[in-house]
Amino acid sequence: MSNNEFEKELRAQIDALEKQKQPERDLWSGIEITLSKEQQETRETPNKQRTKVFALAASMAFVGILSWFGLNQSTPNFNGQDLVAALSSQHQQQKNALLVKFQDQPALTENWQSQLTELDEAAVAIKAALKQDPNNMALLKMLQRVHQQQIDLIERVHSPKWQQI
Repeated sequence: MSNNEFEKELRAQIDALEKQKQPERDLWSGIEITLSKEQQETRETPNKQRTKVFALAASMAFVGILSWFGLNQSTPNFNGQDLVAALSSQHQQQKNALLVKFQDQPALTENWQSQLTELDEAAVAIKAALKQDPNNMALLKMLQRVHQQQIDLIERVHSPKWQQI
């Protein structure tokens, strides 16, 4: 069958079809439901889209702010003397807080303040050595240890006997 004959036969079959075909059932109810759903969705869609846009914008702003603070947050760079001053200041605040906390409790020993004074003198001597060698880690650790001994002394002296081992 040639191409020309095929087209003529196809045209004849198309012409033989009924010009109007009636649906087997009423389609208007389904079309009406679909159209009303589409109209309802188009009314809801801008609100949903607006909500999604706001949520996306808020999350992007949150991530941006966190990133900005994360990148701009500079860690303090302490040199030796600044570190000693920061450690001493922190220790003094902690020591004063403990002394205020325990001021109304009786001390378990009589000479605890002289021991505290000796530890203060040791801290002063270590700080003097740190002025000569501010980045000496052994001296910094010694200073921390003296500070911790002072804190431990204050806590031990003022803790009740039933808490001691």
